[in-house]
Amino acid sequence: MTKAEIVTEIANKTGIEKVAVQATVESFMGVVKNSMINNENVYLRGFGSFTIKKRAQKTGRNISKNTTIIIPAHNIPSFKPAKSFVNAVKKNVK
Repeated sequence: MTKAEIVTEIANKTGIEKVAVQATVESFMGVVKNSMINNENVYLRGFGSFTIKKRAQKTGRNISKNTTIIIPAHNIPSFKPAKSFVNAVKKNVK
């Protein structure tokens, strides 16, 4: 499902104009992104958690040049779905 399809689905279910729904969806994504950029986790009860995972520095290999490189420590965003979300998806497995 794409962002446009999500906007259409919400607009159809709520009766709100697509322009307003799109602005709301964009704003939500912006708030989540900015929170994570500022090292703040986002918790949505019943849906899941957007968290920051810290990756330690490690040694890697550049196979084409046959050299060792150092990959610096860094943060990556991750999403962990809520148990109720996972269970709902599991029940619909065919």
